[in-house]
Amino acid sequence: MKTHFDYLIIGAGPAGLQLGYYLEKNQRNYLILERADVPGAFFKTFPRHRMLISINKVYTGTDDQEINLRWDWNSLLSDDEEMLFKNYTKKYFPAADTFVNYLADFAAHYNLKIQYNTAVANIAKNEAGHFVVTDAAGKVYTAVHLVVATGLAKSYVPDFPGAELCELYADHDIDQEKYADKRVLIVGKGNSAFETADHLIPTAAVIHVCAPETLQFAWQTHYVGHLRAVNNNFLDTYQLKSQNALVDANITKVEKMGDKYYVHIAYIHAKGQTAVVEYDHIILCTGFHFDASLFSPECKPELAYMGKYPAQTAEWESVNVPGLYFAGTLMHACDYRQTMSGFIHGFRHNVKTLAHIFDRKHHNLPWPNVELVATPRALCNQVIEQVNTESAMFLQPGFLCDVLTVSEDTETAHYYTDMRRDYALTHAFNQNPHYYTITLEYGHFEGNPFDVERDPDPNKGHEAPYLHPVIRRYHYDRLVDEHHIQDDLENNWYKDIYVQPALAWFEAQLATEPEMAID
Repeated sequence: MKTHFDYLIIGAGPAGLQLGYYLEKNQRNYLILERADVPGAFFKTFPRHRMLISINKVYTGTDDQEINLRWDWNSLLSDDEEMLFKNYTKKYFPAADTFVNYLADFAAHYNLKIQYNTAVANIAKNEAGHFVVTDAAGKVYTAVHLVVATGLAKSYVPDFPGAELCELYADHDIDQEKYADKRVLIVGKGNSAFETADHLIPTAAVIHVCAPETLQFAWQTHYVGHLRAVNNNFLDTYQLKSQNALVDANITKVEKMGDKYYVHIAYIHAKGQTAVVEYDHIILCTGFHFDASLFSPECKPELAYMGKYPAQTAEWESVNVPGLYFAGTLMHACDYRQTMSGFIHGFRHNVKTLAHIFDRKHHNLPWPNVELVATPRALCNQVIEQVNTESAMFLQPGFLCDVLTVSEDTETAHYYTDMRRDYALTHAFNQNPHYYTITLEYGHFEGNPFDVERDPDPNKGHEAPYLHPVIRRYHYDRLVDEHHIQDDLENNWYKDIYVQPALAWFEAQLATEPEMAID
């Protein structure tokens, strides 16, 4: 059996499968190692209460598969409409078990090269610079490039004294009757904390949700990792005085006496007030972090965000271990709490981009592109079409972009899709004298997101508060000019009020020498 590969992937979750799809399609020499006996085993346990909050919007009013991906947050990218998640369920918030079935079918449908029941025990590097991966049975695999797609594998336990006495989100008992008439403290303010709190509302006597940071809502920040509306029923019970509470506080110590826990807290907004509060249960819903314990010292990746993620370059490569790449949730180190790389609908597009990076970097293949005549109308039409239909830039606002290059004689142009914006500016096109990035980006506003004053003037797109297209022109690595297209209620930028200002802007750009524009 072959044990040396160009690409070795650890983890057959959605990211491992997505990358496997592209490697299989491109006929690369690869293998995926998976410790469980099925792909996507994480979703056999999580989320604990078995409902996904990644939307599955089946009815969108259009048959365009690319557009529909904007509201299909579970499907992996592929060339076969049969492998869309909508064929498995029509539930808007689907069951986790359905997703497990989907991933198994995806792996089988594309005959992905996966070796199951293979737990990695150690990762090292040999003198040739190749990765040496040893599994729990002692079998050794070597690879030129290693891709870790294991997700955030370890529960994060806060460092306050007594944290070891608490239950973890990962394995606490979800039987509601266990908490009947009990006082429960839930530590954390993410979706797992509120998912847990909502589940216990019918039986617990008192539920407190505690963390030092102020609660942030996805509808305000446009970041799906912040609290989603589907999980916020608990807030009603707090504000309407149903014995539950949201507490902004630091926990300084937990003590246990008999069956009771005594929690020492320091309030954030109470001028130094402290208290000791009694509970029957404490559940830590404080998230997960990357497990670097498998790596030998010579290839242990540098970590970021207090050890939560491996630190990465604009190519999702380890900053200190050449050839070590990351896929899936681990990619979120590069846009932490900004866009959607921590979630399937974000990282599936990242993985497609990573596959293009591999082709360009390791196989000397050009980035996929289309050639255009470099007229203002042709460039404008291409941009307008893309911002109205493409899913990658819609789901990864400001992070993934399209790139438009113009030849030196301004006769031809090339249009590239699915690229990291920082990669375009630092790796791909920073030696190009005339190019554009195209993104969809949110504007900025403060206060109530349901009470925002906006100016519909199409010439004031730079003031648009909501998602809108942004076109930026660069000369090498220097920004020359930018054009914002006004936001639209239904994200329909085909209208003349949006097209005409963009067309006029392209006319001005093509008539202006880059050096003159910069001066």
